Amino acid sequence: MEVNELTDKLIELAFAEDIGDGDHTTLCSIPDSAIGKARLLIKEEGVLAGVEIAETVFHKFDPQLHLEIFIRDGAVVQPGDVAFTVEGKTRSLLQTERLVLNLMQRMSGIATTTRKYVNLLEGTKTQVLDTRKTTPGMRMLEKQAVKIGGGENHRIGLFDMILLKDNHIDFAGGIENAVSRAQAYLKEKNKKLKIEVEVRNLDELRRVLAVGGVDRIMLDNFSIENTREAVKIVDGRVEIESSGGITEKTIRSYAECGVDYISVGALTHSVKSLDMSLKAL
Repeated sequence: MEVNELTDKLIELAFAEDIGDGDHTTLCSIPDSAIGKARLLIKEEGVLAGVEIAETVFHKFDPQLHLEIFIRDGAVVQPGDVAFTVEGKTRSLLQTERLVLNLMQRMSGIATTTRKYVNLLEGTKTQVLDTRKTTPGMRMLEKQAVKIGGGENHRIGLFDMILLKDNHIDFAGGIENAVSRAQAYLKEKNKKLKIEVEVRNLDELRRVLAVGGVDRIMLDNFSIENTREAVKIVDGRVEIESSGGITEKTIRSYAECGVDYISVGALTHSVKSLDMSLKAL
């Protein structure tokens, strides 16, 4: 399923959830002929994200709504900034308001958090990655927000990369079995997917390297000292990703060990939304 198709389905579901058989408050109080204008007001410093999806929401609900955009996705915004104005049927403005805010506040919060982590790594080679710890149904938008904030997407889902985590390895009977089966599967299915293997200690790291044929190794909950040792052992043969419990306070130290990537679940699973409102003009 394509990204646009998933986004369309999300919007349709969101409207069905919110409006149901009609926004009776708006229908009873606002004439159908009424025309209005509103502005998207920023109330907190951060990185703006979701302007493009807001435009999609407005136009899917009412193609006659007109937006004038002043600030684009990725810009740093301050309280009092106006990202855009939208004009058209007042009923349409009222019925789209909450969905637009929900999406933009969430996406902007993710972009803002991502930018903080990215800035902490300035001057290193390490890139910040997201995870699959996303809101069901909103993954595409949340991962788009990570990109807007300057981070990189790990994998979109279970279909675009092979990631052999601890449970896969344990159920498969060990690293050697898991890796060899992954390689055989890709050959049989004629698929070209990267293989990443999660390791829990330096012994498992050495075993993965001995098997070979993988693209990236994830160091799960490694200490900084062991991460530094792991980078020496790998010696550039495969990509290295650090993961597990890495915070704003520790991320720089992990990056300085020389890893290629650091994945941070907090980018999406516990982010604070950015405060903004859609106010009538």
